[in-house]
Amino acid sequence: MDSVKPPRMTALRELREAENGSPLSILIGTILSARTRDESTSAVVRELFSKYKTARSLAKAKLPDVEKIIKRTGFYHVKAKRIIEVASIIDSKYSGTVPDTMEELLTLPGVGRKTANCVLVYAFDQPAIPVDTHVHRISNRLGMVQTKTPEETEIELMKKIPKEHWIRINDTFVMYGQNICKPISPMCSVCQIKKDCDYYTTRN
Repeated sequence: MDSVKPPRMTALRELREAENGSPLSILIGTILSARTRDESTSAVVRELFSKYKTARSLAKAKLPDVEKIIKRTGFYHVKAKRIIEVASIIDSKYSGTVPDTMEELLTLPGVGRKTANCVLVYAFDQPAIPVDTHVHRISNRLGMVQTKTPEETEIELMKKIPKEHWIRINDTFVMYGQNICKPISPMCSVCQIKKDCDYYTTRN
């Protein structure tokens, strides 16, 4: 990471620090982060929660008002409806408190395993492995797994990595993927683990 100054921090780590690990902001931020840039997500979530501080207030928000705030994240019509719906369920079913189990999180609309795992790790400090495009790509490049989907990658990593390390996997891999092991033109020349990387050794 020292080769990239300053290295980009992950959006979820920024949210955790900026929002004091608020489970609601982590959940909504993860939903908003789909198919958008991290820097857009962080700024939008800060603005959104400066106006709507609780699940109830967000649940009662007017759709056009939310759309205007989150427009920078892309697909904002769908996302605005989704986060209002999620906030409404959290307010009515969970008394405004985000649930802290995988089973309950997966019942929320639009919440899949990656989002649920992100909430468990970044909001509740529970061991889980959120697998996004960076974790999936780097795990396969290194040869840790040979998988086709993020879901398969999660299963294999859970088998191979001791549980005490799960909580750091996402943040470490995402930062490395954003700064060094990029999707296109990875910076292999400065990578400190290239000798143990299948992707590098098969191309050199």
